[in-house]
Amino acid sequence: MYYVYRIQSVGHLDKAYTGFTSDLNQRIQSHNKGSNRSTAPFRPWKLVFYSAFDSKELALSFERYLKTGSGKAFGEKRLW
Repeated sequence: MYYVYRIQSVGHLDKAYTGFTSDLNQRIQSHNKGSNRSTAPFRPWKLVFYSAFDSKELALSFERYLKTGSGKAFGEKRLW
């Protein structure tokens, strides 16, 4: 399975990150350990949304969409 996820900083509520992974638990742990440059300063993180896909291509496409202006608006209104 492939996952598209959204995490939000616990201490900085205005900070969120949308990503893609094939191992969701490991990836969240990685964010909370500070392994990702863009998320390390805003630890700890909590998972607020994820969606599972059978197809890697479909998951990557959905992640790209969620990072667009209309995708961000869709996420705010319908997903998280």
